[in-house]
Amino acid sequence: MSIYVGNLSYEATQDDLTQVFSEYGTIKRVQLPTDRETGRMRGFAFVEMGTDAEEEAAIEALDGAEWMGRDLKVNKAKPRENRGGGGGGGGGRRY
Repeated sequence: MSIYVGNLSYEATQDDLTQVFSEYGTIKRVQLPTDRETGRMRGFAFVEMGTDAEEEAAIEALDGAEWMGRDLKVNKAKPRENRGGGGGGGGGRRY
């Protein structure tokens, strides 16, 4: 399982998130996606912790909490949907 952390300050770093979430257990991984074009933070992150119980404790404690001037949105991350392109949509036909 992974935790989605939304409404993050653009100033937040991987170390900041590790410090906050480590209060609830062992951190396996922290991902801070950045915009491909600008290299800027996208305002959300994913955190993986050692056990489901640790993740549940972090979600319960931090969802809605104010951190770095923003109210965090913390919940279980949903599986990534396949957004693949291609396939026949019939577009581009000429008559």
